[in-house]
Amino acid sequence: MAKRSKQLNLLASEAPQGQIIPTSLYSEMQQSYLEYAMSVIVGRALPDVRDGLKPVHRRIIFAMHELGLVPDRPYRKCARVVGDVLGKYHPHGDQSVYDALVRLVQDFSSRYPLLAGHGNFGSVDNDPAAAMRYTECRLAPVGHEALLSNINEDVIDFTDNFDGSQQEPLVLPAQLPMLLLNGAAGIAVGMATNIPPHNLSEVVDGLIALIDRPHLADAELFKLIPGPDFPTGGLIIENAGIHDAYTKGRGSITIRGIASVETVRGKGRRSRVAIIVTELPYQVNKAAWIEKIADLANNNKLDGISDIRDESDRTGMRVVIELKKEVNPEVMLEQLYRQTALQMNFGAIMLALSGSQPKQMPLRDILQEFISFREETLTRRYRYELNQAQDRLHIVEGLVTVLAAIDEVIQIIRTSADTATAKASLADRYALSDTQTSAILAMPLRRLTGMEQQNLHDEMVELGETIAKLSVLLGDRHELLKSLKKDLRQLKKKHGDERRTRIISLADVANNGHGDDGEPELSLSGMLELPPEDALVQLNHKGYIKRLDPDSRSAKTAMSQASADDLPIATYQTRTDEDLIVLTAEAKAFTLPVSDIPLSRTARSKGTPLITLLPDAVDQIVTQLAWDRQAETDASLVMLTKQAKIKRSPLTEFSGINSRGLIAAKLKDKDALFWAEVLGQDQQMAIATSGGRVLRLMTDEEQIPTLSRTAIGNQAMRLGRAESLAGVAAFNLETTPELLLITAKGYAKRVRASSIRLATRGNIGTQAISYKVKGDSLIAIMAIATETEMAVTLLVSGAGDNPETRLVQIELAKIPLEPANGQGKAIAKLAKDEHVAQVALLG
Repeated sequence: MAKRSKQLNLLASEAPQGQIIPTSLYSEMQQSYLEYAMSVIVGRALPDVRDGLKPVHRRIIFAMHELGLVPDRPYRKCARVVGDVLGKYHPHGDQSVYDALVRLVQDFSSRYPLLAGHGNFGSVDNDPAAAMRYTECRLAPVGHEALLSNINEDVIDFTDNFDGSQQEPLVLPAQLPMLLLNGAAGIAVGMATNIPPHNLSEVVDGLIALIDRPHLADAELFKLIPGPDFPTGGLIIENAGIHDAYTKGRGSITIRGIASVETVRGKGRRSRVAIIVTELPYQVNKAAWIEKIADLANNNKLDGISDIRDESDRTGMRVVIELKKEVNPEVMLEQLYRQTALQMNFGAIMLALSGSQPKQMPLRDILQEFISFREETLTRRYRYELNQAQDRLHIVEGLVTVLAAIDEVIQIIRTSADTATAKASLADRYALSDTQTSAILAMPLRRLTGMEQQNLHDEMVELGETIAKLSVLLGDRHELLKSLKKDLRQLKKKHGDERRTRIISLADVANNGHGDDGEPELSLSGMLELPPEDALVQLNHKGYIKRLDPDSRSAKTAMSQASADDLPIATYQTRTDEDLIVLTAEAKAFTLPVSDIPLSRTARSKGTPLITLLPDAVDQIVTQLAWDRQAETDASLVMLTKQAKIKRSPLTEFSGINSRGLIAAKLKDKDALFWAEVLGQDQQMAIATSGGRVLRLMTDEEQIPTLSRTAIGNQAMRLGRAESLAGVAAFNLETTPELLLITAKGYAKRVRASSIRLATRGNIGTQAISYKVKGDSLIAIMAIATETEMAVTLLVSGAGDNPETRLVQIELAKIPLEPANGQGKAIAKLAKDEHVAQVALLG
């Protein structure tokens, strides 16, 4: 900034008026923004790779060192520390400094807290810390020893503070890589860092291995440092995320909380099965997580929870989630992982300042940078100690020289007119330096005793040995690295501890969810590479989905039974290695592996809300599809919107859908996806409107051309002002030659599909049913076979805010076959305020 100001002043002096400097807004904005960005990047948001600290943390620790708040001294008020930091080194807001200080104390935020505190410093429930006037702090042993040792021995560079009145360190002489041990998080301008914490013992082992073998293979290094170690424990699901973070500097690491299933005493002293959570993923707010579960349960997105309570105390965390009697705890646990922060992804970004430049570094580079820094600080420390020893030896040698002729020395001093004359006489007589003569003149008389003389001789010998040792350390890099490793081992022995976060692989849970130690582990259903199996997937009218074994009795029962609370509206025969494609009203496609759908053991099980198995971005589900991806077919995805826009898209465009989904069609304002199905080129489809019109259409390329995913589509049929789409039926005249039409007032009829005129896209269709009751409308159209034992099941709903529902069933054969202009037959007796809400065909 100072350099730029000088440049502006120079320009001002050359300007004609000497006051106004013409400049373009573009260049001024560009220069000012760059200066701001670099100030945030270097001076605030990013840590230094050498000591792992941001400027505010470094200034807090140095200010406490200056105040003498070492581990064996009393605590001092945090307000005093914050005041010193603000007044001397960090002229920013006091609350921001205090917040940074608080995080250095919290054992759930830092793996190895650098400060020790007395008082309320917050909790995992995101409770705020007490005001700085109430809390007290001092340096923790690991912070004092690993960051401040030898700070006064010229091992680091200092610079002026903001007003030039004080000196502050550019970096602390760290003896441990705090960037890895405590991690870091920060958002700069155009970049961010998010480094996970690690275990001290493992990192020290990795450092020593790299010192011994600089070209150590990554696989060997990752065995020593297998992954992050979070202060709150938890479980890391071993995947490619750790490897990517360690090799590329960026990766997504999956973390789970620790949960178990127990039988507890619930309300009314009744025993209930409960999920007990004892550890949460790193940086998860426990209170907010419990509130999230309660909201999901109240909104029926987590069905099966009867009670949730927090029984945590000073001995540890314990959250009890009581389940209803019929709920499978393993299925509920999977839902908690999917919908709440009990499982989350830690996006690791290994970005730090290296030489005042932001750099994304893999694990090896971070360790090598620290080793280089430690070599530099050790070299400077030993050079400082060598200079100090040589200076002292020089003085001691002079003292020993004059003590051998002490009488003559005393005579010279007594006869000298002044100090300068005495120094000159001694220098000439004994060939002494100015430093030596000054030390001789300052020597007290007690040093003349025999004991003191012997001490000087011993000190001279000791200094000679120290100088020889330091010279070897400075002259031989191998010896220097041995000293470095010795320091690391001592710190590991003193401050190292056991890993808190367990890392689990898929192989660890292959044996019924038990690890090598025999203790129960968490289920990883859906993640194990199991052989594909046949599956029956069923969806009911309330949006619940379940997976059944197609050969089981429960599957056969589910195909034929229904209730007002569980009416199956879609059934798919598929396999566990296939996916369901779910489409939303916004025409976005999401994939759901069939193996991720919880397996239901009984037909009475409602299953799981489909929306809860999908990303949070999914709002309103329109339909879901299943097809064999491996089969070679000319089938493609045909979609129809509420405004009757139709289009075809190749299935290949829907491969590799990520969690953000894929746009399947571009929609106009107020339009929404109505229907979608996988169809071949030789099929037909019937599009029905609420007014009773049906458009029979071929599904070939001529009528429904293939368009890109972002295309709007063509007009399939014309709709009247008061009309809306009622349904779509895809069929083949050979296997399903008839269409079933059902109205909202409970009238139904069968009609031969061939009796509906085959039309072209954009036509108005054929009137396929006439209404007996005023205000009636068509609500469903289905393709059926001529000879079938299927039954039509109607879900009848009443009016009002809480309508009662009931089922009405009739054999398909009892519904009359009529021509296109027929009115149909009443198959359900409805009250005045009742109407047919859903229709299903059951075997």
